[in-house]
Amino acid sequence: MKNFALIGAAGYIAPRHLKAIKETNNKLLAALDPYDGVGIMDSYFPNADFFTEFERFDRHVDKLKRKGMHLDYVSICSPNFLHDSHIRFGLRNDADVICEKPIVLNPWNIEALSEIEKETGKNIYNILQLRLHKSVIELKNKIDNGDPNKIYEVDLTYLTSRGH
Repeated sequence: MKNFALIGAAGYIAPRHLKAIKETNNKLLAALDPYDGVGIMDSYFPNADFFTEFERFDRHVDKLKRKGMHLDYVSICSPNFLHDSHIRFGLRNDADVICEKPIVLNPWNIEALSEIEKETGKNIYNILQLRLHKSVIELKNKIDNGDPNKIYEVDLTYLTSRGH
């Protein structure tokens, strides 16, 4: 059984992470989100600690570590512009990190994350859920079965409904 923390518990994608953590027989120790309406979390992990402030979450993770309750993974479902910071938090807390795409918004930020991976010996795992999207699979099959000498130019626009 692996120990998880989740950042972005009230986000659009978080329920999928909660379900995956539960279905793989792992344990969620702590979660963070500024919005506290995350009742779905209780249906998966009623004993997990929940925080609305990063500073308190950070302190709690440190207390867990000092008590010998090591985090194996930090699952990041926060807004894209926060991924870089949250990944660094996970790596520096000696955990592997699972992050929704994109890992960073600016390509030059990936180098610093790579350095922290090397320093800590921990890894960042990126979830590329679009590889399972029906339209993307159909496009890949069309290209795979097409003329191997043809060069394809693909313009892909992906929109996710997030409400207002």
